[in-house]
Amino acid sequence: ARRVTGMESELHSIGELARASGLGVGTLRYYDGAEVLTPAWVDPQTGYRWYRPAQLADARLLARLRRVGLPLADIRAVLAAAPGSGEARRILDAHLRRLEDGLADARRELSLIRTMIEQREQPMTTTPAELRLTLPADGLAAALDAVRFAVGEDPELPSLAGVLFEPDGPVLRLVATDRYRMALAEVPASGAPEQPAADTIVPTALVDALRALLSGGPAEAVLTLGGGTFRAETGGHRIEGAALDFDYPDHRAATRLDPRHRITLTAAELRAAVETGATRTLPSGPQGADCQVTVLTLTADGRLVVADDLAPEDFRVAVNRDYLLDALGAGRSGQLLLELGGPIAPLAIRTPDRAGTFSVLMPIRLPDAA
Repeated sequence: ARRVTGMESELHSIGELARASGLGVGTLRYYDGAEVLTPAWVDPQTGYRWYRPAQLADARLLARLRRVGLPLADIRAVLAAAPGSGEARRILDAHLRRLEDGLADARRELSLIRTMIEQREQPMTTTPAELRLTLPADGLAAALDAVRFAVGEDPELPSLAGVLFEPDGPVLRLVATDRYRMALAEVPASGAPEQPAADTIVPTALVDALRALLSGGPAEAVLTLGGGTFRAETGGHRIEGAALDFDYPDHRAATRLDPRHRITLTAAELRAAVETGATRTLPSGPQGADCQVTVLTLTADGRLVVADDLAPEDFRVAVNRDYLLDALGAGRSGQLLLELGGPIAPLAIRTPDRAGTFSVLMPIRLPDAA
């Protein structure tokens, strides 16, 4: 370390800090501009950066956080976390969960890729296998009710005009999205393979026909997926049709959430608050059409309320009011768990006793949002 003229403490030059931490000089300049690791003193004549000895530990920690791919905002939060608050550990735990989920997703995709390669290399001898699943009819009906509202209707996005049926070990996962909202539900399934099987996008008309078929009260439903078709048999009746021949967008990335707040309340409470609360008219949704927006915020004692007016610095999440009411009406009548991440983070609506069934609403940026 060197003593700098006019300074009372020993400071490290940016070059010394770079060598000691393993971070490049350009990287340290970047983190200064991003307000992650700012120097203790900048020479007003040369612009050269100088750092306190204690900042070496921060620089070394920053280098480690970079290696594990922690996002910039989370790096900033870890370095700024108050000692003993547990905030840094919470951020790291959430990042580890994201990495583990990403690894599981990668394994699943690689298994499907291998199957596709086999079909590509041996087109005459390899045929897409059909998968036959047996599910509880009431569970399948509830899952369809939980996702149907989010099915896309935009003719420019035909891949979203249906429900994704995704076998995943002991469950069948249903997914629907129109890009502005997403709904997922899981049903226990027997006959599901241990290895990932091909997904099937069931067109909307066939989804509605299946839901009507389940209204008769049968105990079980048998679904056959694969080979470009979808077949359902229950209660002595059968429906069949062609699946949509598209690749469904990756839903996993959109559902890896890191909420700042988790709020428990009843569906009736939230519905009443939204129906009677204030709204704003803002452009959003398909083609940027105007919609009524509900702004959710938290009171000082942690209660979730619909905001009448907000200062720009207040915590708030703005969502399409009609989409929120649709999500609340999708088979949810009891206790809810809302996960809020902030003004630009998706809002998740979960049913505590149904871990795999939840909805995600994309936020709407308010004009005065930072």
